Amino acid sequence: MKRLFGTDGIRGVAGEYPLDESTVTRVGRALADSLRTASGVAPRVVIGRDTRESGPAIEAALARGVGNGGGRVDHGGVLTTPGVACVTRLEGYDAGLVVSASHNPYRDNGIKVFSRTGEKLSDEMELAIERMVLDGQDGTRESPGAAAPVAASGQPSLRPADLAARYLTWLQGTVDPGASLSGWRIVVDCANGAASDLAPELYRRLGATITAVNARPDGRNINEDCGALHPQGLAQEVLRQKARLGLAFDGDADRCVFVDSAGRALDGDYVLCLAARDMKAAGRLRGGTVVGTVMSNLWLEKALHQDGIRLSRAPVGDKYVLEEMLRGGYVLGGEQSGHIIFLEKATTGDGLLTGLLFLDLLRRTGLDLAAWAAGILPCPQVLVNVQVRERPSLEKHPRIGPAIRDEERRLGRTGRLLVRYSGTEPKARIMVEGESLQVVEEAAARLKWIIQREIGRDPS
Repeated sequence: MKRLFGTDGIRGVAGEYPLDESTVTRVGRALADSLRTASGVAPRVVIGRDTRESGPAIEAALARGVGNGGGRVDHGGVLTTPGVACVTRLEGYDAGLVVSASHNPYRDNGIKVFSRTGEKLSDEMELAIERMVLDGQDGTRESPGAAAPVAASGQPSLRPADLAARYLTWLQGTVDPGASLSGWRIVVDCANGAASDLAPELYRRLGATITAVNARPDGRNINEDCGALHPQGLAQEVLRQKARLGLAFDGDADRCVFVDSAGRALDGDYVLCLAARDMKAAGRLRGGTVVGTVMSNLWLEKALHQDGIRLSRAPVGDKYVLEEMLRGGYVLGGEQSGHIIFLEKATTGDGLLTGLLFLDLLRRTGLDLAAWAAGILPCPQVLVNVQVRERPSLEKHPRIGPAIRDEERRLGRTGRLLVRYSGTEPKARIMVEGESLQVVEEAAARLKWIIQREIGRDPS
C-alpha cells in the first residue's frame, strides 16, 4: 500500500508533512536517483507549478533534491500540469514534475510526476520512490554531479517562456491549420490558476473573441468559487454576453467542463459522448470502446450503446483510465470531472486540448450544442463527501459494510452505488445513482449518517 502517493501524486497541506521542505527535498533526490539508476546518466528534469503561494518554495526544494541526486532542472514557471507532461515528452526530459494540488484550495499543494513519455508514474514506480524517501535517504547530501551545468545529453536549458511557447505551438498543431473560430464569442474561466495566460492566448490564436474571467491569480484565489468545480459564475457570464460557449478549467488545467449557450453546465460525460460518435464516424474509435469510470452516469452508457459503442469502466483517476486504454488499445477515455484523454494526441488529461478539440468538433459538425444537450436526461446522481479521521476498509467495517450492502439491495438493478475514499483528501465519497432522485438522496443520506457516526472527523 502506498503511503505518500494518492490517486494523483503526493498531496497535502503546504508546509506540513509530506510537503515539508525536508520530505520534498528527499522526493526530488529519490526521483533523480531512480532515474539515474535506470538510465546510467545524469537525469534531466523539468518542473512547473500552478499559482499557489506555496508553489515556489516547494519547487525550490524539489529542484534542490534533484540537484543533490546529480540531475539538472529546467524551471517551467507557471505551467499547466498537461503542459509539463507535453514538454517532458517533446523536449526529451527524463521526467516532469508539477507542483500543484489541482482543484484543491490554495492551502493545499502537491507533487505530480510524469515519465519521459508524458505518462503518470506506475504504482510500482511510485512505491519504489516512496521506499527511498521513507527509508530515510538523506536528501541534502551533495553528489559529485550536483553542480554540473548541463546533463549528459548536453542539451541547453529552456526558459519558462520557451516551454510555454512550445506547448502552445503543439496545441495549435492538433487541429487543421485552416481551422478558424472567427465570429465565435467564448467565455473562458481560468480558475485563477495555471491556464490564466495560456487559455485566452490559445483560443484567440484561432480567431475567437475571448472573454477571460478568474484569470488574475494572487496566490490564494485559485479554484475559489470558480473554475471547473464551480461553473455557476461562468454560466451567468455566458448568458450575460450571449456567448456561444463557456469553458471552465481547474487550477492546473488538466480538466475542462463546458457551459452551452443556454447556461447549462456540461461535464465530461457529454464530451465523451460527442467525441466517441465523431471518432466512430471517422473510423478512428478503436475497438468501438470508450473508457469511463465507475462515476460515469448511466445515461452515457445507454447513449453509447444505442450507437454501438461500449463503455468500459475504470477506477476513478485519469491514470487508471489511461491504464485501461493502453490495456485494451483504446483511444478515447475520461472522467465525469472533465479529465478527457485523447490518446491519439496526448497521454494525459489536458483541459486546453479538450477545449480545443471540442470546439473544433462543434465547428466541423455545425452541431447546436444547447439543443442537443437539452435532450439529454442524466440519471439522478447524488455525490456526498464525508470528512473522515481514519480509513478502515469500508466493505469489511462491521457496521458500514452491511449498510452499503443493504443500500445495494434496495437499489437492485435500477441503480448503482459507490462508496470509496478520496485519493487526494481525507474524505469518504458516496455516489448513488438511480431512476428516482428521492430514492438516491435517501440512500446517500443514510450512508453519510453511518459513516459520520463511525469514522467521521469532528468538524470542530
